[in-house]
Amino acid sequence: MNIKFNQLALALLFAGTSSLAVAESAMATDKSKHSHCSHSTSKEDCALIEKLKQQVEEVAKIKRIEQVNLANFDDLDFNVFSSQKWDQLNKSHGKDIIVHWPDGRVTQGIDAHITDLKALFAFAPDTRIKEHSIRIASAEWTAVYGLMEGTFTLPMAIGEGKTIAPTGKSYKIGMITIGHWTKEGFMDEEWLQWDNQFFMKQLGLGQ
Repeated sequence: MNIKFNQLALALLFAGTSSLAVAESAMATDKSKHSHCSHSTSKEDCALIEKLKQQVEEVAKIKRIEQVNLANFDDLDFNVFSSQKWDQLNKSHGKDIIVHWPDGRVTQGIDAHITDLKALFAFAPDTRIKEHSIRIASAEWTAVYGLMEGTFTLPMAIGEGKTIAPTGKSYKIGMITIGHWTKEGFMDEEWLQWDNQFFMKQLGLGQ
């Protein structure tokens, strides 16, 4: 009983610290060597073991979902966004997604979000995100820090038919994206954060 209990306890500990492979290995060992409570094990101990097994399985399930969501987000930035594959944005964004922008604006709907994303490429067509140095997931939440960069080579529309001439300057800014994910595997709400003043300064439009 002690061997079995210790294996399950260790599996729960490792699963809780994001070591999914170790947790699942401990679970596999338990299933192969200890598929039943021994005759010397009390009903109370058997019940505790079953409870621990359920907890390990639930935590492992959550960790798998977290890794899937992070992988989806990597593909979003590195592939879909950077390559402007807007027809694939629905792989990570829900139809009615709510998006919070750094300037305080809030939009709703994937079509509105695509329009805003396209605007980033209108003046800097080489805009891209190729690095996620911090990736955190907790249940249905993800938080990612990445670098967005590009070059101001085309006129920037500022409304009423007016534009700002390109400066030819490159930019590279840190950005944080917090996402809330549904059980269906896409975000229903997203928070985008970067320093707009620093952004404009790098473009040659601010001080």
